[in-house]
Amino acid sequence: MPYVGECAALGAALVWSIASMVFQRLGVTIDPLRLNVLKGLVSVTLFILTIRLGGAILPDLDRTSIALIGGSGLIGIGLGDTAFFKALNCLGPRRTLLLVTSAAPMTVLLARVTLGEVLTFQTIAGIAAIAGGIAWVIGDRVVDVQGKGVWWQGILWGLLAAGSQAVGVVLSRAALAETEISPLWSTVLRIAIGIVPLLLWELWGILRDRAERQAWRRILTTPKTLSAILLGSFFGTYLAIWLQQTSIKFAPVGIAQTLTSTSPLFVLPLAAWAGDRISGRSLCGVVVVLLGVAMLFLR
Repeated sequence: MPYVGECAALGAALVWSIASMVFQRLGVTIDPLRLNVLKGLVSVTLFILTIRLGGAILPDLDRTSIALIGGSGLIGIGLGDTAFFKALNCLGPRRTLLLVTSAAPMTVLLARVTLGEVLTFQTIAGIAAIAGGIAWVIGDRVVDVQGKGVWWQGILWGLLAAGSQAVGVVLSRAALAETEISPLWSTVLRIAIGIVPLLLWELWGILRDRAERQAWRRILTTPKTLSAILLGSFFGTYLAIWLQQTSIKFAPVGIAQTLTSTSPLFVLPLAAWAGDRISGRSLCGVVVVLLGVAMLFLR
């Protein structure tokens, strides 16, 4: 299928936009590391059920491929997602998403240096248009940040999240491009390996800290919170990362990451439906992004 990678990246952006709204609310009461562990456990369970039902067979992988996928999970999910949730708590969604869009040019540069991917002038112009349009849309409304010193911590966490995403997807691309592993298997391995150190840290905290045990008890005994975690994990990890892995297997990683970064635009219709006014500036930004997307598809 032509453009299957590009379409998968846009699909990942769509479902991540839904999940980010859920995770933003959960982050008010749940620690970022704990939230990352929870969504990882839920998504791995969903993937195991999918593999059992579909009968997907894991191909033979050499140590290098396993190391690439494992490193992608540890950096992109274990470190990157935790940093993203921390930045979200410090800066709010708009500023955090603005910082994380820097993952796209980081990915392009890393792919050029490590994988030798060469992009045409038209593709580079499309990526620049998308990044600029997203920045224009996100910067339309300034979000107040409370707390002395929190803003610079949020910036550091956001840049760390962006850098971790870039490194993670490039490592995944290196493994997916050279092996027969399916995006389904690469996703479940990436998530499972990525959350192992976080899970061990949380288990250690539960054993030694009463407050940690109480925090987990509150989560596991609150149906509303559990429902939100299930919803966010289904869209933001199960679907989004599966689609992301599909996109970087079948499309140049710089293009895939850039299209995945368009998730803020999908929030606009939801915001309008909720009664928020969409400004002319935001609409202009959407037009610029759509032009950039068209340049990637018409290359």
